[in-house]
Amino acid sequence: MTDRRSNPEQAAIDLALMKRVSAGDEQAVAELYDRFGSLVYKMAFQSMPTRAEAEDAVQEIFVRLWKTSDRYDPERAALVTWVMLISRRQLVDRMRRSRARIRPATLDESSPIPAARPTDERSRSEREENMREMMRRIDALPELQRTVVKRAYLGGQTLRQIGEELNTPLGTIKSALSRALTRLRERGSEEMAV
Repeated sequence: MTDRRSNPEQAAIDLALMKRVSAGDEQAVAELYDRFGSLVYKMAFQSMPTRAEAEDAVQEIFVRLWKTSDRYDPERAALVTWVMLISRRQLVDRMRRSRARIRPATLDESSPIPAARPTDERSRSEREENMREMMRRIDALPELQRTVVKRAYLGGQTLRQIGEELNTPLGTIKSALSRALTRLRERGSEEMAV
């Protein structure tokens, strides 16, 4: 995995973009969406029960990215990592709000046992277990797919950078990422069905 600080040129480009977003530059917001819209949508689509909710979540995420754009620090994380973290937090918050709205309607008021609420400790351990499980699934991918996923999502590299470093055509890198995401989604669905 490449250290995010190994590409100061990309970090400077990302920081300049986020400063423009923070200043309300509509073109910068469009650039941010062009770069990360499909990734954010994939995350939302996998998390939300319907396509409409996924689309709403994407809008919320980009509003959050815009409102917090002044906090982006390339020394702490690559832009792709920061976008994914914000997206994940926003999706978790949205799911919690949804559960909070559903819970009262589903409780049996005659029940003597109050409904259990997840604690922060429990949700943290669930997140950690989910992350460990995702890493196990990633590690089980074929070599090129595993490399592309780790470099793109964990290393913050663009697909073009990965292709150049691996001396592999961009189309091959894109295909490897697409196949990897499909495999990860299928394996996740299979495990949930068991």
